[in-house]
Amino acid sequence: MLKSLKIFWHSLLMALKELRVNKTRTFLSLLGITIGIFCIVAVFTLTKSLEMNVRSEMASLGSNVIYVQRWPWGNAGGNDWWKYIQRPNANYNEFQGLKQRVHNADAFAYVYELNGQTITHGDDYMQDVTMMAVTSGFDKIQKVDMADGRFFTPMESSSNGMMIILGANIWQGLYGSAQQAVGGQVEFAGKRFTIIGVLDTYGQNLIGSFDYDNSVLVPYSAARSIVNDRSRRVQPFIMVKAAPNVSVPELKDELRGSMRAIRRLKPTEDDNFALNELSMMANDTEKLFGSINMGGLMIGIFALIVGAFGIANIMFVTVKERTNIIGLKKAIGAKRNVIMQEFLIESVILCMIGGVLGMLCVFFVTKMIASLVFFKIYMTTGIVLFGLIASIITGVVAGFIPAYSASKLDPVVAIRS
Repeated sequence: MLKSLKIFWHSLLMALKELRVNKTRTFLSLLGITIGIFCIVAVFTLTKSLEMNVRSEMASLGSNVIYVQRWPWGNAGGNDWWKYIQRPNANYNEFQGLKQRVHNADAFAYVYELNGQTITHGDDYMQDVTMMAVTSGFDKIQKVDMADGRFFTPMESSSNGMMIILGANIWQGLYGSAQQAVGGQVEFAGKRFTIIGVLDTYGQNLIGSFDYDNSVLVPYSAARSIVNDRSRRVQPFIMVKAAPNVSVPELKDELRGSMRAIRRLKPTEDDNFALNELSMMANDTEKLFGSINMGGLMIGIFALIVGAFGIANIMFVTVKERTNIIGLKKAIGAKRNVIMQEFLIESVILCMIGGVLGMLCVFFVTKMIASLVFFKIYMTTGIVLFGLIASIITGVVAGFIPAYSASKLDPVVAIRS
């Protein structure tokens, strides 16, 4: 053990000496390793960050929620387009029917959106505001974070009370503070509303979910006075959350049977509705991230191959420069495996230095990106360990032939060189 530590320490000193004495040559040799590790770690870090952010948004939408809609997710084009466009939208009566028929659900909500509206407060106004018409069960399915105020009560959702909840960008633009906004009044789509709550800032999303920051929430009963849910301008849908200990497939089967009964479809007729769930989107994202990771890995491998040739070159030069020293070591009894270990360890140390430089570059680049974009960057311990292991493997592969050739030198010939 002590002998191995001495060999490692000696190899570390020689590698550092190589860096110090031949700065340009060593820098150019390490550059390939640095670029290769940078490519691999950067791609893995960015895809892991995107994946974790997407999964976080999916979790906020509800992994046990079924969306009863007109169009299926991920299969709305091609030859089936004409079939889907002829389907009827979900409506409020069907929503009420599902509430009575489905027993494996924990919460129901009926939702539709209307884009491009204007909201006014005094002389201030904001355009391109989205109205989200929701029923009272919406807050039990979606995570609705309130900066101040409260959500609609069941009574307010079913009555014609003109209540409204403002998204973060809306109340900040019109009032400046949450406390001033709650209790105030605004004019939205030509109607006067009382503000009962304001939402926290949600930020941009990656999967096209609800844009709360630029939206206002209005009870379904009040929203009908602005646009009817049977209008072509909106696409209503029903959200159903599974009860505890009820699987999504169980809920889906019950919903399918209930919707077919409500729409009075014959046994031979196809469903004229879609039951969408987040697992559909999750499968697509996993394939996408897998492809991106594979692409990044291939780019990194090619860069590491180029870097390995550079390290092999510098190790061959090092062996040539130390030939007489190798001869002296072998003459006084140094074994072949000791000589080989010294050069292998030196090659691995050089590659690890290049790998660490590559990961430091990734760290600083991701910090810069995190300050400019809206999602969190995750450089996990697993990714760092993968980068180090890749560096070690590259060092072993690049240094093996030079180390083997050094161990095979004849001591007499080596001393004379």
